[in-house]
Amino acid sequence: MKKFLLVEDSPIVAKIIKHISRSASDLHFDLASTFDEAKQLIQQTKEAYFVAVVDLNLPDAPNGEVVDYTISQKIPTIVLTGTYDDEKREAMLSKRIVDYVVKESRFSYEYVLKLIQRLARNQDIKILVADDSSMSRNYIRDLLKTHRYEVFTADDGDTALKILEQHPDIKLLITDYNMPRMNGFELVKNIRREISKNDLVIIGLSGENDGKLTAKFIKNGANDFLNKPFSHEEFHCRIMHNIESLEYALRLKYLAYHDFISGLPNKQKFYADAEIELQKLHAQNANVSLALISIDKLNTIQDKYGLEAPDATITSLASIMPKAFSRFVYARLSDANIAVLLSGLTLDQASQLLETFITMAEDQIVLLPETSFNFTISAGIVQDNSNGISELLRQADNQLYLAIENGGNQVSA
Repeated sequence: MKKFLLVEDSPIVAKIIKHISRSASDLHFDLASTFDEAKQLIQQTKEAYFVAVVDLNLPDAPNGEVVDYTISQKIPTIVLTGTYDDEKREAMLSKRIVDYVVKESRFSYEYVLKLIQRLARNQDIKILVADDSSMSRNYIRDLLKTHRYEVFTADDGDTALKILEQHPDIKLLITDYNMPRMNGFELVKNIRREISKNDLVIIGLSGENDGKLTAKFIKNGANDFLNKPFSHEEFHCRIMHNIESLEYALRLKYLAYHDFISGLPNKQKFYADAEIELQKLHAQNANVSLALISIDKLNTIQDKYGLEAPDATITSLASIMPKAFSRFVYARLSDANIAVLLSGLTLDQASQLLETFITMAEDQIVLLPETSFNFTISAGIVQDNSNGISELLRQADNQLYLAIENGGNQVSA
């Protein structure tokens, strides 16, 4: 992550932030204690600061002039202040700052640093805003862009559905209730036929003073609801809460389908993905080959190099899997075995690919604290355009057995 700029004249505050940031390897900052120093750093820095955290009252900028300057430089800005003032708060929020934080305790600074990390992650999150009012739509878009989200907009439900189809990686939809052709309820119902709450967060909006709308939106599949008008803080807190809940759900899903040690997809995911891929291949009368790869003499590696060696070996092998098999379905099935469904390849093509991969594996060096070593792999490959995954794996296992019996470090097909 790029550096952020801290503009703070209090040595104590600067020391606290420096101390807290040490626990996060991705947080680095330059410090300016005056407005003039801040301007010099911004002008001298080749790459723009990712975000600026600025004190509202500086010796040479007592009225928040530094905020206007960082915003004019298109740097997202978090304002720090020693006292809470409603009038100043409203004035700052109207400038499209990221947030307004009172320096009350250590937790205030921890919040600021977590917010910076949140802003870094937000760059990879796409949000769609559906609202027929251009004023409302643009206002929400600007709020989201301040927090570095990638934002798409739609003026009705039909357009929103088309955008979701074009960008299936959109993670959050904010939709108004009253829209022409397809209102918010209908949009939510249409989406929920295909996309679950764990894959797309939906937040309903309405300016109507009707308490029933909240329940109606939620019952139709929305995750949350906001009444217009809403405050700056309420809006961003709701967005952040829902995004973090989605990320947590996605993380749990990832852990359920991936091997903890190597990060490779696991057996459960392989069967699920491979069956879908196999159905497509059978429907297209395409070639179906499957390889079963095994690390040679994994027990010997453990006996010779210690208990950490097998995990380090599979991790090393996993690191080169995407280079050879990025377009194929693959997974770790057991301690030493990895399966690869080689869609569309003949037996000869699959064998050539695996021969190349065996050479790649020979070049890998496993590094441990006190030693290093190389390893080899073997592979069994079959081509069968009619059978299911279980039978393909059984046949490939027979071929793998032959490769290992013949000394390993080879392909048997």
